[in-house]
Parts: sequence; structure tokens; C-alpha cells
Amino acid sequence: MDDAKTRNRRQILDVAAELLEREGVQALSTRAVAAAAGIRAASLYQLFGDKDGLLSSLATHAFDLYLAQKQTLSSSGDAVDDMRRGWDMHVDFGLEHSAFYLLMYGTDRPGRRPPAAQQAYELLMTFLNRAASDGRLRVPPTLAAHLLLAAVTGVTLSLIGIPESDRDPEVSPRMRETLIGSLTTDTSPAPEPTLAARALALDATLSAADPATVPLRLAETALLHDWLQRLAH
Repeated sequence: MDDAKTRNRRQILDVAAELLEREGVQALSTRAVAAAAGIRAASLYQLFGDKDGLLSSLATHAFDLYLAQKQTLSSSGDAVDDMRRGWDMHVDFGLEHSAFYLLMYGTDRPGRRPPAAQQAYELLMTFLNRAASDGRLRVPPTLAAHLLLAAVTGVTLSLIGIPESDRDPEVSPRMRETLIGSLTTDTSPAPEPTLAARALALDATLSAADPATVPLRLAETALLHDWLQRLAH
């Protein structure tokens, strides 16, 4: 895409994002966006195809904004505390940008996520693998990620659907602590790590290692991962 098209596309997305956050997705017709951007509807169709294409691009834009905030979360040195901070940032983003959030996680097209969504997931896995390496996780990092995402998106969507004046400020922190408490150990490292905790820690350490430094064949490494994950359950 040439520079002029890139600029035009960005301008339209900025206008559409402002309209979306001000009036909601119901006001986001291609005609309304074109009028707000001062362009012909045909120009919008050339860049985005149709309204679905525009919404898909807006969802990508929203994930980019989310990811930019998420990447500002540096490690505190406590992997479990980092999970708490990540949860709170997620909920705060959703409540501050509710229309964007509904596009990101309330999709009517199951199984479809923009590339930035995968980057956000990988960032979460970085924190969880660190927790596993520290002996803090009770379950494999992938399962912990699925449980955390299911819970935090459910809480955020639920709170979005409630008028701000009626939201109970205890809902998110209580759900956060209930879930994180079930996924992690109380101290770092655990005073007497269980076999499962040791297996998870070794599995996470092996995953983070440079393959060139692991004195195993690829098939042997894969088999070891499988054994460790079996021991972790």
C-alpha cells in the first residue's frame, strides 16, 4: 500500500474510532464514516471493502492500542504480582474503551482474531512461563492463560453491561484473587514444591532455553515436554 493510501486509511480509522467511541457501533455506517472523514463512500469501499472490513480493521486498531499499553508493564520481580497488574490493566482498558473492547472480544465471527491479539496472548504467556519457572504455577501455563483470558474477558464484558454508577468495585478484584489463588502457590518459591510444580518449572525453563544449548534431539525434547506436562496434571 503506497504512502497516500496508508495516510488515507489511517485518517479514516481515526475518524471511525472517534465515532465508535462517541456513539457506539450502531452509528458506524460506512456512509456516516465517509461523511465524517470528508470522503466519498466509494473511497472507503476501495480501502476497506465494506462495513465488516472496516470493523475488522478497527478491531485490529483496538488490539494495537491495547498491546501498546500492555507492553508498558515491566516485570516487578514477582511473577504473580505481574499477573494481578496485567488483569487490572486489561479491565481498565475495557472500561475506558468499551466500544473498542466489544469489537475485540464480543466478536460475531468466532475464531477470528487480528495478529495483535496473538501478540497480546504471547505477552501473557511470557509472564506465565516466568511464574512457572519460579515454581509458582499449579497448572500448565497454556491452561492458566485460557482460564485467565476467559475470566478477565467475562468480568470486563459483564462490567461494561452495567451502568457505571451500579458497578460493584469488588467484582473484578475478588474474581482476580479467586482465580489467581487457584492457579498459583502462595510464596516464591514454594517452600516444598510438589512434583507438579517442579515439572511445570522444568517445562517452562526448557521452553525458554535456546534449542542449541539443549543436548537433546528435537524428538527427545518434544517427548520430554510431553512427560513433564503429564506430571504437571
